[in-house]
Amino acid sequence: MDLSHAAAFLSQHNRGALMTLKRDGRPQASNISYHYGDGVARISVTDSRAKTRNLRRDPRGSLYVTSEDFWRFVVAEGTAELSDVTTSPGDAAGQELLEVYNAISAEPHPDPDEFFQAMVDDQRLVIRLRIESAYGQLPG
Repeated sequence: MDLSHAAAFLSQHNRGALMTLKRDGRPQASNISYHYGDGVARISVTDSRAKTRNLRRDPRGSLYVTSEDFWRFVVAEGTAELSDVTTSPGDAAGQELLEVYNAISAEPHPDPDEFFQAMVDDQRLVIRLRIESAYGQLPG
Protein backbone atom coordinates (compact mmCIF):
# COMPACT_ATOMS: atom_id res chain seq x y z
CA MET A 1 0.00 0.00 0.00
CA ASP A 2 1.24 3.46 -0.87
CA LEU A 3 2.09 5.36 2.33
CA SER A 4 0.24 8.45 1.11
CA HIS A 5 -3.02 6.45 0.98
CA ALA A 6 -2.37 5.02 4.42
CA ALA A 7 -1.53 8.50 5.76
CA ALA A 8 -4.78 9.95 4.43
CA PHE A 9 -6.77 7.17 6.12
CA LEU A 10 -4.88 7.41 9.41
CA SER A 11 -5.37 11.19 9.46
CA GLN A 12 -9.16 10.75 9.25
CA HIS A 13 -9.33 8.53 12.34
CA ASN A 14 -8.03 8.59 15.91
CA ARG A 15 -8.84 5.17 17.37
CA GLY A 16 -7.25 1.84 16.72
CA ALA A 17 -5.33 -1.05 18.20
CA LEU A 18 -1.61 -0.93 18.86
CA MET A 19 0.27 -4.20 18.50
CA THR A 20 3.58 -4.66 20.29
CA LEU A 21 5.66 -7.81 20.83
CA LYS A 22 5.69 -9.68 24.12
CA ARG A 23 8.86 -11.40 25.34
CA ASP A 24 7.73 -14.68 23.78
CA GLY A 25 7.17 -13.01 20.39
CA ARG A 26 3.38 -13.13 20.45
CA PRO A 27 1.50 -9.87 19.84
CA GLN A 28 0.16 -7.71 22.66
CA ALA A 29 -2.90 -5.75 21.44
CA SER A 30 -4.15 -2.58 23.12
CA ASN A 31 -7.03 -0.31 22.15
CA ILE A 32 -5.70 3.24 21.92
CA SER A 33 -6.49 6.76 20.74
CA TYR A 34 -3.86 8.42 18.59
CA HIS A 35 -3.06 11.48 16.54
CA TYR A 36 -1.42 11.05 13.15
CA GLY A 37 0.63 13.70 11.37
CA ASP A 38 3.91 14.02 9.48
CA GLY A 39 4.36 10.25 9.28
CA VAL A 40 4.04 9.68 13.03
CA ALA A 41 1.22 8.31 15.18
CA ARG A 42 1.44 9.79 18.69
CA ILE A 43 -0.16 7.90 21.58
CA SER A 44 -0.47 8.86 25.25
CA VAL A 45 0.38 5.95 27.58
CA THR A 46 1.37 5.27 31.16
CA ASP A 47 4.88 4.14 31.99
CA SER A 48 3.71 0.92 33.69
CA ARG A 49 1.72 -0.55 30.77
CA ALA A 50 2.73 -3.72 28.95
CA LYS A 51 2.82 -1.88 25.61
CA THR A 52 5.32 0.61 27.02
CA ARG A 53 7.56 -2.12 28.44
CA ASN A 54 7.31 -4.07 25.18
CA LEU A 55 8.35 -1.07 23.07
CA ARG A 56 11.29 -0.30 25.35
CA ARG A 57 12.52 -3.84 24.75
CA ASP A 58 11.61 -4.03 21.04
CA PRO A 59 10.54 -0.77 19.34
CA ARG A 60 8.61 -2.44 16.50
CA GLY A 61 4.89 -1.74 16.53
CA SER A 62 1.83 -1.94 14.33
CA LEU A 63 -1.24 0.28 14.41
CA TYR A 64 -4.50 -1.31 13.16
CA VAL A 65 -7.24 1.17 12.23
CA THR A 66 -10.63 0.36 10.71
CA SER A 67 -13.30 2.44 9.02
CA GLU A 68 -16.65 3.00 10.72
CA ASP A 69 -18.20 0.24 8.58
CA PHE A 70 -15.30 -2.11 9.46
CA TRP A 71 -14.58 -3.12 5.83
CA ARG A 72 -11.75 -0.67 5.13
CA PHE A 73 -8.61 -0.84 7.23
CA VAL A 74 -4.94 0.04 7.44
CA VAL A 75 -2.19 -1.68 9.36
CA ALA A 76 0.65 0.82 9.72
CA GLU A 77 3.97 -0.63 10.80
CA GLY A 78 6.86 1.28 12.25
CA THR A 79 9.47 1.90 14.87
CA ALA A 80 8.52 3.54 18.14
CA GLU A 81 10.32 6.23 20.05
CA LEU A 82 9.22 6.96 23.62
CA SER A 83 9.28 10.41 25.14
CA ASP A 84 10.48 10.97 28.66
CA VAL A 85 7.91 10.38 31.38
CA THR A 86 6.43 13.68 32.48
CA THR A 87 7.72 14.41 36.00
CA SER A 88 7.04 18.11 36.43
CA PRO A 89 3.79 19.84 35.47
CA GLY A 90 4.27 21.58 32.13
CA ASP A 91 7.61 19.98 31.23
CA ALA A 92 8.37 19.05 27.60
CA ALA A 93 6.71 15.63 27.89
CA GLY A 94 3.63 17.21 29.49
CA GLN A 95 3.42 19.80 26.71
CA GLU A 96 3.53 17.04 24.09
CA LEU A 97 0.86 15.07 25.97
CA LEU A 98 -1.36 18.17 25.91
CA GLU A 99 -0.76 18.54 22.16
CA VAL A 100 -1.82 14.93 21.63
CA TYR A 101 -4.90 15.37 23.83
CA ASN A 102 -5.96 18.55 22.05
CA ALA A 103 -5.39 16.97 18.61
CA ILE A 104 -7.61 13.99 19.48
CA SER A 105 -10.28 15.79 21.50
CA ALA A 106 -13.10 17.80 20.00
CA GLU A 107 -12.09 20.77 22.17
CA PRO A 108 -8.87 21.87 23.89
CA HIS A 109 -8.48 20.82 27.51
CA PRO A 110 -10.22 23.47 29.66
CA ASP A 111 -7.58 23.47 32.43
CA PRO A 112 -4.00 22.79 31.26
CA ASP A 113 -2.60 23.06 34.80
CA GLU A 114 -4.97 20.34 36.00
CA PHE A 115 -4.09 18.27 32.91
CA PHE A 116 -0.33 18.58 33.51
CA GLN A 117 -0.68 17.46 37.15
CA ALA A 118 -2.85 14.48 36.15
CA MET A 119 -0.24 13.42 33.57
CA VAL A 120 2.52 13.58 36.22
CA ASP A 121 0.35 11.62 38.67
CA ASP A 122 -0.33 8.96 35.98
CA GLN A 123 3.36 8.83 34.95
CA ARG A 124 2.44 9.37 31.30
CA LEU A 125 4.59 9.66 28.22
CA VAL A 126 4.12 9.73 24.44
CA ILE A 127 4.76 6.87 22.05
CA ARG A 128 5.80 8.20 18.65
CA LEU A 129 5.27 5.43 16.10
CA ARG A 130 7.07 6.46 12.89
CA ILE A 131 5.23 4.73 10.05
CA GLU A 132 7.54 2.87 7.67
CA SER A 133 5.14 0.59 5.79
CA ALA A 134 1.44 -0.15 5.56
CA TYR A 135 -1.01 -2.66 4.19
CA GLY A 136 -4.75 -3.04 4.25
CA GLN A 137 -7.92 -2.61 2.28
CA LEU A 138 -8.89 0.79 0.93
CA PRO A 139 -11.06 1.67 -2.04
CA GLY A 140 -9.49 2.45 -5.40
